[in-house]
Amino acid sequence: MGVWQSYRLRLQRKRWRIRAFRKRRELSRVADRTENIREDDILMFCTLRNEKVRLPYFLQYYREMGVNHFFFVDNDSTDGSLDYLADQADVSVWHTSASYKRSRFGVDWLNWLQMKYAHGHWALVLDPDEFLVYPFCDTRPLRALTDWLDASSIKSFSTMLLDMYPKGRLDDNPYQSGQNPLEIANWFDSGNYTMSRNKRFGNLWIQGGPRSRMFFGDKPEQAPALNKIPLVKWDKKYAYVSSTHMLLPRGLNQVYDEWGGEKASGVLLHTKFLDTFSAKAAEELSRGQHYSASIEYKAYAESMKDDPELWCKWSEKYINWRQLEILGLMSKGNWA
Repeated sequence: MGVWQSYRLRLQRKRWRIRAFRKRRELSRVADRTENIREDDILMFCTLRNEKVRLPYFLQYYREMGVNHFFFVDNDSTDGSLDYLADQADVSVWHTSASYKRSRFGVDWLNWLQMKYAHGHWALVLDPDEFLVYPFCDTRPLRALTDWLDASSIKSFSTMLLDMYPKGRLDDNPYQSGQNPLEIANWFDSGNYTMSRNKRFGNLWIQGGPRSRMFFGDKPEQAPALNKIPLVKWDKKYAYVSSTHMLLPRGLNQVYDEWGGEKASGVLLHTKFLDTFSAKAAEELSRGQHYSASIEYKAYAESMKDDPELWCKWSEKYINWRQLEILGLMSKGNWA
């Protein structure tokens, strides 16, 4: 990368951080328990709207994994999400009725909270329908992973977003609050993924899976990105650029070996496709607050009219992280 390009990226990072600082005015503190955070705590950051049904299991999953404190930005929920979160002893929560789109889809809000609270901490940035799986997660807590990353001088950990779905119609098995969504959505596509390297930011761009084949079959280049870097040893000078797909400084994005080498990586099991999906897609389409004129939700709305099944004869049933490693969807690298 040339000197001029490097300089431009530094300016861009500064601009995102200034923007996040200004956007802090859109956030109203509802419950602030940050005085309880210890120096080595693992933190999580999340923006949401109307996700109360998902929150009990989401919090349980990551508490058991080893997250010590949760930060939420509630974007004007109407289902009781805000009150539920405010009652949780390990949660700090802010409310905003400002535009999700004009916050760069929540990135500005979370960049600010991370600038203020996450410096020096390992921090996860996730959606309420994402469940992290990493090498040895069945026997080793998240702290073991972050300790190994620290010892290896690795500051960011990458994942692939793996869309999970049920066998049959989405509304065949209603999701109950507190339930593990993987009891319902436990199938995935083991192949049909493409990737390319983003020359400017140095990250990989991965597309494919059920959303590509079902909703973007004629325009696969418009399918959602599946590459994410959700776990970072945060520094107040860092900034996410586009969701958790990429961040600055640029070196934090160079976490994949393009040819399937030995860099450790994980998977985010994406449980979007439950019986709640159709109503959620309709709500988000009407709000018009998502990326690229909500093209993703327009595709969902058009296809979901016929209640299609995402399962196909090539679908694979999820077992564990070792299965994902064998399939080449994640790697334990040299972490033994």
